[in-house]
Amino acid sequence: MSALTFVGNVKKRAKAAPAEGLPLNRILQDDCVRAMASLPDASVDMIFADPPYNLQLGGDLFRPEGSRVDAVDDDWDKFDTFQAYDDFTKAWLKEARRILKPDGTLWVIGSYHNIFRVGAALQDEGYWILNDIVWRKSNPMPNFRGTRFTNAHETLIWASRSEDSRYTFNYRTMKALNDDLQMRSDWVIPICSGGERVKGEGGSKAHPTQKPEALLYRILLACTNKGDVVLDPFFGTGTTGAVARRLGRNWIGIERETKYVKVANERIASTLELDESAMKTMVSKRAQPKVPFGALVETGMIEPGAILTDSKRRWRAKVGADASVELSGKQGSIHQIGAAAQGAPSCNGWTFWHVEQGEGLVCLDDLRQKYISALD
Repeated sequence: MSALTFVGNVKKRAKAAPAEGLPLNRILQDDCVRAMASLPDASVDMIFADPPYNLQLGGDLFRPEGSRVDAVDDDWDKFDTFQAYDDFTKAWLKEARRILKPDGTLWVIGSYHNIFRVGAALQDEGYWILNDIVWRKSNPMPNFRGTRFTNAHETLIWASRSEDSRYTFNYRTMKALNDDLQMRSDWVIPICSGGERVKGEGGSKAHPTQKPEALLYRILLACTNKGDVVLDPFFGTGTTGAVARRLGRNWIGIERETKYVKVANERIASTLELDESAMKTMVSKRAQPKVPFGALVETGMIEPGAILTDSKRRWRAKVGADASVELSGKQGSIHQIGAAAQGAPSCNGWTFWHVEQGEGLVCLDDLRQKYISALD
């Protein structure tokens, strides 16, 4: 039966326990093909791969004012010929398919330099392409020479292990993340910058191609469930591991460069897991009623000046008369401030925030349900 039959809420089967002996939540410092060869058959639920792009850069690139652009010129991105790159691609794709569970999926990201070669190779290997996603960068690097269009996107290929795979696709979760609209295949997400950019020695960026956490956040929410095993064979500074930990997924990283292993371990160790109540909402199949938080303030169910807190009482946010919420000098909606508190790209404030009532905490979502019941 074709996998297309199952789009909407694809995975209906019972969840399999992770294979025994897997090096869960660890970085394997090794060549990616050799490290994957050490893992059991059909042992991981999803693979996210950000392989070398083989950029074939020639000479330095400078900005108009004369400063040098910190481009990708590392040895790990250099291949002598296209054939050498193709051989490398086929080798890691073959091992990746072996360790994927029968209903597992692969995500691979690339630019125009390599993604078409990778796409052909994965089809030759037996994968079944489900979507190609255009990641449109809202803040791309300009084309300083003015000789080409500004390269403002990268392409992701989402593929199942085979045409018959009953792959996971959390359709309703993606729709909720997109303001109750179907998630499209063009994603507008800024490139990694500012505080999210991992720094190495001397304050310079640790890795030239670090991907934004928002990108991995969306991918993991879309195609995995809590407790699933996610493998990244080109781990870099550990974005996949950090987001997996935040979302309650197991991860395995493979990285051969010592400098990247060090910063990735430090980054993941400092990552905060999301609140359990917020996690439940991410996989909810029930559409939430459209009730603004302001309705609870207007009716007195929540008083202006009330203090909101998470279930573990780690943060305290104050409710304004206009239903905005303030925390540490930042103002916004219950969703925006909930996300900011956790350092997450998004948050369902209805289940994250609680208010003290009587002898304990009451979830805002419970108050919302009372409001809705009063309308009936």
